Amino acid sequence: MSSIQTQIYPDATHLAVSVASAVSEIITKAIQRHDRCTIALAGGSTPKRLYTVLASDPYRNEIPWDRLHLFLGDERYVPDDHPDSNFRMVREALLDHVNVPESQVYPVPTYLDAASAAAEYEKLIRKTFEVPHGSVPVFDLVLLGIGGDGHTASLFPGTQALDVHDRLVIENDVPQQDSTRITFTIPLLQAAASTILLATGDDKADAISRAVNGAPNLQETPSQLLRSATGEVTFALDEAAAAKLES
Repeated sequence: MSSIQTQIYPDATHLAVSVASAVSEIITKAIQRHDRCTIALAGGSTPKRLYTVLASDPYRNEIPWDRLHLFLGDERYVPDDHPDSNFRMVREALLDHVNVPESQVYPVPTYLDAASAAAEYEKLIRKTFEVPHGSVPVFDLVLLGIGGDGHTASLFPGTQALDVHDRLVIENDVPQQDSTRITFTIPLLQAAASTILLATGDDKADAISRAVNGAPNLQETPSQLLRSATGEVTFALDEAAAAKLES
């Protein structure tokens, strides 16, 4: 069982700058170990701020972008160019400014029906990691956000994806958002070597408190899944998001 480490910053800007340094270090160590770094990226405004920092100096020139393999931990079931697309945000904030080979960037194939998109994305992950069915790949880094309701990736409270343990990726109907999502499942998220969850704002304070200190209830607070992760888990928070944590 993982021990969640919390790092608290004065504001969103300090958080993004510090996490960018941590991400760069994780990338360097992963490449030293196995000549590449596999990362699952998150959507949302706080990760976007991080990507903007990574796409700027010094990281734009220092990170060996050609050794990265970039996936999405979740995606809305919309076209890649849709305003709600996580991939579009990642492309505009990060990929348009750095030199990751296109063949090493893996958007969710949302041009397929949702079930097929999830199945194909799982096949792609298994192929990239050369991992057979029955085994779970280990991402070097998974970046996550959290919602005010305690969801992370697209694992929302009370949704069917929370009960899926024999898949890596699943389509998930989210009635409270009136949407369909494609998301990594609990086993894949828990297997990562390093996980950084980013949260800013007082609207996240209750969810952060429940995720870290609340009574165990995965159906109500899916982000509690990180308590059982096998790798290092860090919650990078601004002071507002951390306001209700137990001292």
